[in-house]
Amino acid sequence: MHNPAITGSGVYTPDQVITNAELVAAFNAYADRQNARNADAIATGEAEPVPHSSEEFIVKASGIERRYVMDKAGVLDPEVMHPQLRQRGDDEPGLMCEMGLDAARRALTQAGREPQEVDLVICAASNMERAYPAVAVEIQDALGAGGFAFDMNVACSSATFGIQAAADMIRSGSVRRALVVNPEICSAHLEWRDRDCHFIFGDVATATLLERAEDARGPHFEILSTRCATQFSNNIRNNNGFLRRTRPDGMADRRDMQFMQNGRKVFKEVLPLVSRHIAEHMAEAGVGSEDLRRLWLHQANKTMNDFIGRKVMGREPAPQEQPNILQDYANTSSAGSIIAFSHHSHDLEDGDLGLICSFGAGYSVGSVLLRRNA
Repeated sequence: MHNPAITGSGVYTPDQVITNAELVAAFNAYADRQNARNADAIATGEAEPVPHSSEEFIVKASGIERRYVMDKAGVLDPEVMHPQLRQRGDDEPGLMCEMGLDAARRALTQAGREPQEVDLVICAASNMERAYPAVAVEIQDALGAGGFAFDMNVACSSATFGIQAAADMIRSGSVRRALVVNPEICSAHLEWRDRDCHFIFGDVATATLLERAEDARGPHFEILSTRCATQFSNNIRNNNGFLRRTRPDGMADRRDMQFMQNGRKVFKEVLPLVSRHIAEHMAEAGVGSEDLRRLWLHQANKTMNDFIGRKVMGREPAPQEQPNILQDYANTSSAGSIIAFSHHSHDLEDGDLGLICSFGAGYSVGSVLLRRNA
């Protein structure tokens, strides 16, 4: 048996930013157009007017102030309201591959490793740009890695589930070194015309390099234990997929083909699930709240994170103990907790303990307990 460790992490950040002010202006222009088009139906009570959004509403509901996206122009066009991404030819690298490659190379550089030293690539994300061939295999080929690769999807928990899978294979000796890559183009499965969720998501890609702790070439985080759990729920759902054209309404622009959630039920049901999961994981590992120096949570909603942080720590966490990045990145699905880890882990000292936790649709929750080795 070998002890797995995270020896490198990387974040690819798109260069286009949408502020709340820009997003609100675009959404309200869309709302005004829709209300003008439906004026007669609204006047007779047959239709409800589309309400305006506001910066205050977005910050209060989520804590989000801006988000990075792959295409800003399409999202902010009131007649389009979604990203417009060029169709790639079959002989060109896919967009998720390009994003993932950037993050993977950053993780390798941090660890002092070369691509050919990697013998497993897992592409773990909430959506894949195609069903096959696997995006992970494309990343493996473009990177020049060896071994094998596969895709996996556990929605917002994909990164931690991927880390557990890679860590288990390193422990058993079936692989020596693994990359877990999380390219998330969340802007493409968000309904930007829905006031209740139009501000939630952003785009990004993250990567973590795992290897045997004994092979680490510098400071690293030993993976002490991992824990994953699932519980079926329809409260976060996306009904898009290859069966879409088989349905009686064909290719209709149905609302359920994009991200959907029952926010109140999610809030009520996920918070106790995640808090209990972390508490049980820490108890199994013999770790008390006073032992934990850092909590890298899934970045979906500031209120949710603050609640979980208080439950885990037994008090109000200091900002550096539970760092948030969603004010700048918004919700980036599986990548959020890894952004927080990558940006807020280098200051920890030898022996310090931290925990990565992501959670979301499924319901799913995954946690990774780490110890800093400087």
